[in-house]
Amino acid sequence: MTTLRAVVTGASSGIGRATVVRLRAEGWDVVAVARREALLAELAHVTGCDTVVADVTSAADVAALAAHVEAGGALQALVNNAGGAVGWDLIGDTDPADWTSQYELNVVGTVRVTQALLPALTRSGRGDVVMVTSTAGHEPYENGAGYVAAKAAAVAMTRTLRMELTGTGVRVMEIAPGMVHTDEFSLHRFGGDTARAAAVYQGIEPLVAEDVADAVAWALTRPHHVNIDTMVIRPREQAGAHKVVRRT
Repeated sequence: MTTLRAVVTGASSGIGRATVVRLRAEGWDVVAVARREALLAELAHVTGCDTVVADVTSAADVAALAAHVEAGGALQALVNNAGGAVGWDLIGDTDPADWTSQYELNVVGTVRVTQALLPALTRSGRGDVVMVTSTAGHEPYENGAGYVAAKAAAVAMTRTLRMELTGTGVRVMEIAPGMVHTDEFSLHRFGGDTARAAAVYQGIEPLVAEDVADAVAWALTRPHHVNIDTMVIRPREQAGAHKVVRRT
């Protein structure tokens, strides 16, 4: 049986790292992509994955990634996971630069990587593109409009790409997680404020990175005539952006 090969972006921590670990455990060859070389080296040591140090917002880095992938053989899957949130402010108070950086990372970076690797995915005859978005892209909430807008654009781009690729043999699938407790997401959003980051998950049992990796692996391993258009996963106590029941 031919070994399947995947590229996972944002792989140095959180959902991306967990996805690399899970796919390697299931026998995939994986190219882990992220900006932080030391964390990628540690991941390669643990899992035996291939690595590429790259920033998805850099056209030159993505071109180098594409060349590396092409040199390594056939490609069956791309997991577009790189992303993140910046700030927690009302629209009237936000810094437009934060909107630009979030859009560049969550949307334009995803488009850039997808464009670069789509030829290889199409040639493989069973290519998959998995977009890790967010429930924020489906349901807005106050104070996070920059991230909400970026993820809404990512959702719209995913749906459009699916329509454009229907009939080519390439699947386009979306995994939209709710509240996921990782080491860095909320900490980065709140500028390193550990107390505010911890408070996000206080009183509930949130998803963890491995839960999302499980969903990604499940979607990728369905029979290839089955497309998982959109999978929304949340913690049990989160019914929506404005409905979270916390233990006191």
